[in-house]
Amino acid sequence: MTDDVIDLMLDKLDLTQKVRLLSGATTWRTAGEPAVELRQMVMSDGPAGVRGEAWDERRTSVLLPSASAIGALWDEELTARLGGLLASEAARKGVDIVLAPTLNLHRTPLGGRHFECFSEDPELTGRTGAALIRGIQEAGTAATAKHYVANDSESERMHVDVRVSERVLREVYLAPFEAAVDAGVWLVMAGYNSVNGTTMTASALLAEPLKSDWGFDGVVVSDWGALRSATAPALAALDLAMPGPQGPWEAELVRAVQDGLVPAEAVDDKVRRLLRLAARLHALGPRRPRRTPASPSRDTRELLRRTVAAGSVLLSNRGVLPLDRAALSTVAVIGVHAATPRVQGGGSAGVFDSGTVTPLTGIRARLRGHARVVHVPGPSLGVPPAPLDPDRCSNPRSGQPGVLLRLLDAAGQELLAEHRLSGRQLEPPVVPGARTVEISALIRADTTGEWTFGVAGFGRMSLSIDDLTVLDGEFPCTTDDPAVVHVTPPLHTARATIRTHRPIRLVARRELVPDTGRAVIVAAAPPQREAAAALAEAVEAARSADAVIVVVGTTEHTETEGRDRADLRLGGHQDALVHAVAAANPRTVAVVNSGGPVELPWRDEAGAVLLTWFPGQEAGSGLADVLFGLAEPGGRLPTTWAARLADAPVTRSQPAGGRLDYEEGLHIGYRAWARAEREPAYWFGHGEGYTTWEYGAVRVPPQVTRGSAFTVGVQLRNTGARAGREVVQVYLARPDSAVERPALWFAGYAAVHAEAGEATTAVVDVPARALRHWSEEAGTWRTEPGTYRVMVGRSAGRILWHGELEVREPSAR
Repeated sequence: MTDDVIDLMLDKLDLTQKVRLLSGATTWRTAGEPAVELRQMVMSDGPAGVRGEAWDERRTSVLLPSASAIGALWDEELTARLGGLLASEAARKGVDIVLAPTLNLHRTPLGGRHFECFSEDPELTGRTGAALIRGIQEAGTAATAKHYVANDSESERMHVDVRVSERVLREVYLAPFEAAVDAGVWLVMAGYNSVNGTTMTASALLAEPLKSDWGFDGVVVSDWGALRSATAPALAALDLAMPGPQGPWEAELVRAVQDGLVPAEAVDDKVRRLLRLAARLHALGPRRPRRTPASPSRDTRELLRRTVAAGSVLLSNRGVLPLDRAALSTVAVIGVHAATPRVQGGGSAGVFDSGTVTPLTGIRARLRGHARVVHVPGPSLGVPPAPLDPDRCSNPRSGQPGVLLRLLDAAGQELLAEHRLSGRQLEPPVVPGARTVEISALIRADTTGEWTFGVAGFGRMSLSIDDLTVLDGEFPCTTDDPAVVHVTPPLHTARATIRTHRPIRLVARRELVPDTGRAVIVAAAPPQREAAAALAEAVEAARSADAVIVVVGTTEHTETEGRDRADLRLGGHQDALVHAVAAANPRTVAVVNSGGPVELPWRDEAGAVLLTWFPGQEAGSGLADVLFGLAEPGGRLPTTWAARLADAPVTRSQPAGGRLDYEEGLHIGYRAWARAEREPAYWFGHGEGYTTWEYGAVRVPPQVTRGSAFTVGVQLRNTGARAGREVVQVYLARPDSAVERPALWFAGYAAVHAEAGEATTAVVDVPARALRHWSEEAGTWRTEPGTYRVMVGRSAGRILWHGELEVREPSAR
């Protein structure tokens, strides 16, 4: 649809109709307008899956590996396929717009939302995000680049003021968003935070560089609840305020235009962009049917399974992997995470998945008929109890696995009752007159002793066990963070001694109070074994096995939206567990199940260390493929991992007085490590495979003209006994630069496949932007002429070749 046609539509609307389009009609829908045959457009969170409009465990979603796992792929073709899967899920869920990808960076290792971001490097993040965007939008669904910009930590995220220079913004934090615009992204989301004193929904950065310099012709949407006033955001190029209705724009923006505070042309530009988006989504005119898959297919599961293996990073291997199942009679699988893995991060991006294959299940399936699998959970993780699930409880009214949810009026009379599958109810049904949400269940008491029970939410809540009230109080809401209010409200716990094996009747109630959300979470946990006894059992199992697979990781209480991490420790007794089982059996494979960096003090003791991130619903299938050699662990680290938090050069994520200074400037991630001349546990780009590689001749042009791209050719030979994949990485440096530069910076990569003994050539395309820097004085990009160092390696810390490249001025004609 041309802009001329859109302008004709614009002429059919009066000011009130136009302004109405610029705020959400509901939490997840834009407004429709019959005068121009505009239907509502539906949005949904991403990027690990497409939830749809409702938090309902009965409406499951395909769960992809976390964004950090996708960042570890270093594979744009596979990433684009995952984007296509997200688009397919969106069609199945009736969703037009996926709120993904997240293009913020792993600025410090403590970021609580690392799992939702791709990497620490702007070039890798930009390339990965662009590939995902292309995959989503080629299938007719809109992608959303978020959170624009410098929204790289969770501490005080609603109000923090990030202070960062223009050069650092351009070269580091804006760069991935520029790549998204180059890829044709249809929406960009403005974050909650401020940058240099101005909240992002009212920031001049929305106009320049986003719309002016880069030519972004799509819609700038606010993060949910980020818009706090009418006039300044309207003047600053924000287009759409979410959620709705009754947002700050509506009547206020109409008055602002009528009073001359906001030009009518500014409103017209916003509506024009919204109509352009609607045209791209076929939301104008008669509704066009979308081809929607009935349910996730075998191909979907195979793609997810392949992605688990392709993104898994083999951090170290002392000849233990891959395991030969023909040589195994007993395998010990150890750790709580083996049976209940962390498959996704916590917060607004979460989905109810359509069925997770656990590591334990995947290993058992692979070894069935070949070896005995012994599972020992080891010590508990020491975390609050988990929400009720159908495996542990039943509806007291029907006896079905799950819980009974009821809505009660002010007199306690039942208005609605329905069977639900989970104690985690984030959006109980809305019924007029409802004052209380009640969740009840019969819990199987497999273990006697002191149980822990909990209820989460805000307002007046109570919890009773077999008619004995164990918790009753008023729990006020003291935060405006929507992730906390609507998704992860604080859990309040109580303990009760259970002396019988008969079912426990649990009843939790929460009074509904305005402006405190509707979420209710009910949890329970049996008595935990004494840590020393659990550890001894794990050691005995390890000592008696031919091989050990110990799975450790973070929890939803340490990696989640809404707060950063305080440290990088795994927590509980997990480090002691790996130390002990590795000492008992040298054929121990430690599998790390985390979304971001953690300390691994036992990394030199385990026979192999394998990082699987938050691997999505095919976690166990993909892991088994890697462990037993059906697939090579193909991932490379998208982020540098410290041996200890104290070693990391950049760790500050906590604001001071509401302000967070990016004092490190250009030097984050591997750049900071190189500048400080420190050695991390594992460098950006690191990852082993199941074969070995010999690097040969490297071809670099002796000179290029300023503003030109160039290629680096690298000859390689697979010197191992099996086929494999190698990721060849190119870095640049400018030792004699007249401006401040990183010690080295990532410029590009190419992945190659080769059979055993086969030679191949990797061709790495280095874009012209890799040589440029932003000049604050001139307000433009500059490329210094002179000598640059070109480096080829397997990671930022393992450079195997370096040479020189001369950048010259264009010849005068």
